[in-house]
Amino acid sequence: MFNPTAARSMYLALSCALLAPALVAAQVDERTAGEVQAALESRHALVVDFTADFVQTYEGGMLRSRLVERGTVRVKRPGLMRWDYVDPEPKLYLADGERFYSYLELDAQVLVGAMPSLDEATTAMQFLAGAGSIVDDFTAAFDVVDNQPEDTIVLRLDPIRSERDFEFLVVVLDQRTLAIHQLVAHDFGGGVSTYQFGNLQENTGLTDSPFKFDIPAGAHVIDLDETSAAR
Repeated sequence: MFNPTAARSMYLALSCALLAPALVAAQVDERTAGEVQAALESRHALVVDFTADFVQTYEGGMLRSRLVERGTVRVKRPGLMRWDYVDPEPKLYLADGERFYSYLELDAQVLVGAMPSLDEATTAMQFLAGAGSIVDDFTAAFDVVDNQPEDTIVLRLDPIRSERDFEFLVVVLDQRTLAIHQLVAHDFGGGVSTYQFGNLQENTGLTDSPFKFDIPAGAHVIDLDETSAAR
């Protein structure tokens, strides 16, 4: 099941982008969770664009289901994002800075809606637009995840103000570079979305071309803004 909200939450952690093991990591580099958080924000400011392969696993929620999906993600600040899902079925989530599109290829269906203004946006959407602050918008604490890679730091980020997209995020970072290995997003319904990343490439000079979407001929288009206004 494609989840645009989870995708937006994912971008938040990308572009920001052990209990015992976590304490060990903190002692090794002598940084507090708050200092790692501040360093992550400084790193985030230097990342203009990035691409990565991802494996997304969703577990729990109302149906207590488990779904594994794979694909690639491309992001360019400010406000451009593209998720290409290739397995188990092809689909696309794209934001062009003004509108977002969800294309379900097998159903020949396109969902489209306007990007919210910064005043209306959640923290995740503010990061999508290249705004917001990891330090000002979150509190940070060291955490632990199952099967944690060596030489990584696990940081839990709790939003200072209530978010509709997620309850809290957990990011697994390279201890030296703070590059993201994994994101775990916990939603209010008990669902957990885990994203694992590989082949991360940053500041490669992405053009705007991958973030333009032409609606395929014959596709059924659902305008979410018109649907909302009609209610």
